[in-house]
Amino acid sequence: MEGGRTLATGVVPEPGAGEGGAGEGGAARSADGYGFAIIGAGLGGLAVAMELARSGRTDFVLLERAADVGGVWRDNTYPGAACDVPSPYYSFSYEPEPDWPRRYSEQPDILAYIRRLVDDYGLRRRIRFGAAVTAARFDEGAARWDITLGDGEVLRARFLVPAVGQLSTPMLPPIPGIASFSGPAFHSARWRHDVDLAGKRVAVVGTGASAVQFIPHVQRAAAHLTVFQRSAPYLLPRLDRAYGARHRRLFRAVPATLAAERLFWWCFAELWTLQMKGNRAVSAAFRAWSALHRRRGVRDRRLRDVLTPDYRMGCKRVLFSSDYYPAVSQPDVTVEADDVVGVTPSGITTASGAQHSADVIIFGTGFRAQEFCTAVDIRGTGGAALAERWADGARAYLGIAVPGFPNLLLMYGPNTNLGSGSILFMLERQAVYIRRLAELADAAGADAVDVRPDVEARFDADVQRQLAHSAWTGCDSWYVAESGRIVSNWPDTVSAYRRITSRVSLGDYTLIRAGQPRNASGRSRLDSRII
Repeated sequence: MEGGRTLATGVVPEPGAGEGGAGEGGAARSADGYGFAIIGAGLGGLAVAMELARSGRTDFVLLERAADVGGVWRDNTYPGAACDVPSPYYSFSYEPEPDWPRRYSEQPDILAYIRRLVDDYGLRRRIRFGAAVTAARFDEGAARWDITLGDGEVLRARFLVPAVGQLSTPMLPPIPGIASFSGPAFHSARWRHDVDLAGKRVAVVGTGASAVQFIPHVQRAAAHLTVFQRSAPYLLPRLDRAYGARHRRLFRAVPATLAAERLFWWCFAELWTLQMKGNRAVSAAFRAWSALHRRRGVRDRRLRDVLTPDYRMGCKRVLFSSDYYPAVSQPDVTVEADDVVGVTPSGITTASGAQHSADVIIFGTGFRAQEFCTAVDIRGTGGAALAERWADGARAYLGIAVPGFPNLLLMYGPNTNLGSGSILFMLERQAVYIRRLAELADAAGADAVDVRPDVEARFDADVQRQLAHSAWTGCDSWYVAESGRIVSNWPDTVSAYRRITSRVSLGDYTLIRAGQPRNASGRSRLDSRII
């Protein structure tokens, strides 16, 4: 036994109740570089940093291209921006927040929570702001990653942890003439707060998760709103409520009450996952609930027909809103289901040839969710490019490790997005796995670990087999790559992901030691059996 962990078996068990304690001092940088270079200071990067700090490590640095932490919760400041997962569940299990103002907290409160974690764990001094990573190459001789920043500086690290997210790069649709529009036009993730919408004719392109949140606010300000809908979303009511002072006092005085609410929403999400997996009874119940919500919110039958999805529930992201249907039912709103084919200086043209005048265009068209790590040129053994390896769709063992890219450990990687549940729980599990894997490599005397191709292939085959029977298969959504592979979503419950990430085995990896004789593949390696 060492530090409470059994190393002889090569398996690190779950941490005991006594573990933790954030390390003091700045990021430890040796002559050989950092232990961990984490790309991104959003929730994914911070999850890894906090996990490392909790275990007493200080040998990490976070490389953040922006000037502040927060990721999507820093960038998305549109009116009504909020999480569609209840806050008691959308928080780290070891950092509950008794002072959430609402069940579904809004962007400023979530960003405040993130900043509080950064301060509590002393992470700000370990973040390099304005540090955009442009390239990373694995040095096989030294078994280290050389990381190039936008200003040309090169850092060295043992482990490279990209935590750049799946929903961080806004996507503008390829509509001809966008640049010709004479008025303000912007994406919801880059909201123009200097643009006054009062009395304006506003066009909103898209009806996804962000648009459903900001459209009611735009409708209240604009003289007329035209919503261009490519496909109608499934909506369920948002069971929101304010947490009053008495409620918050109870959460602080009796933490079990906050834990109980978290458990309730956990169970609800696990039930919802059964719908995504094709359970007919659960699916029928949720479809009926959605239809009832639509009937109550939209009295006009013709409008209700336009707002009724024509695909199976779960194929695209199911949204939660109690004010979207009433907003688009107002007389000063037009919902246009005709395809947008062009933008002119004065507005938008649809496939029927109709011209829709607008003073402002807002694009609620989502993100480049399929472009995992594309902003960074990552090259592994033999100079292989990660982008080329993933040409037909990204894939990784547990969404974390990629064969041929030793010590590259992804956060929120392929097939770890959720159709239901809290992504923070998935990030927690990935962070714990990464920390344990590094500890095992240390104990084994390995400089690097490279997941075995057969291990990754079996995992991917199992994931794709499950996805083939899910609500997402055969569906046109941002979950699916151009090749047809479903590369974003996890096919099972978060409980299942916790189970498979709870055991970390070096038997799944080839162990590499710098300076050792190379084998036929060109790699220096240790015995890859469990140590």
